[in-house]
Amino acid sequence: MIYEIVIGILVYAVLFVVTVQSSRRKVQDLQARLDKVHSLQQQQQAQSQQSVAQNEAKIRELEVLLKKLGDENSLLRLELEEKKATLAYNNEVALIENEKRQQAETIVFSSDIYIHLQECMEAGKSLNYHDWLDLARLVDGVYTGFTEKLYSLYRMTEQDYHVSLLIKVRIQPKDIALLTAHSKESVASTRSRLYQKVFGQKGSSKDWDDFVLSL
Repeated sequence: MIYEIVIGILVYAVLFVVTVQSSRRKVQDLQARLDKVHSLQQQQQAQSQQSVAQNEAKIRELEVLLKKLGDENSLLRLELEEKKATLAYNNEVALIENEKRQQAETIVFSSDIYIHLQECMEAGKSLNYHDWLDLARLVDGVYTGFTEKLYSLYRMTEQDYHVSLLIKVRIQPKDIALLTAHSKESVASTRSRLYQKVFGQKGSSKDWDDFVLSL
């Protein structure tokens, strides 16, 4: 009897430890995904038009401070000049990146595969294996590292990836359903589920769309 009790306690203890470790790994995995997402979002924010305008306002503030400072406190002057130069550099990079994104969309919308997507939608057809390869090649060629970024955040199914590819080239949800041969409800569920898996919290299907478009 005592032997059985001891065995039961040991089994319970082992199960408790395994459960705790599993929960800890899940928390660590979620935190790692959120860190990657945060890093990607910071990069995109730094390249936004709003960020450029904010940086320009800060540069003007620094120029006023530099004029008031005069020749006094040379160390502070150097620090302010450094901040001003950094902001100006960040703006230059942001403007280049924004221009690249505009050109990228022009490339996508005039590509053979995008034209083929339109033809499939008009004909009511879904995409085949080779179509998906062509689309993935286009997206990764224009938006460097897109696929790698997605898979670094979550181990996607084929449907998850296909939906995200079509979001990236701005295909509407009803047409995504057609091109993937799934229902509109299934596509909506996929998008909201992906947001929850990556961010660890509930979100709408549009929240996932916005994130994909920001990559």
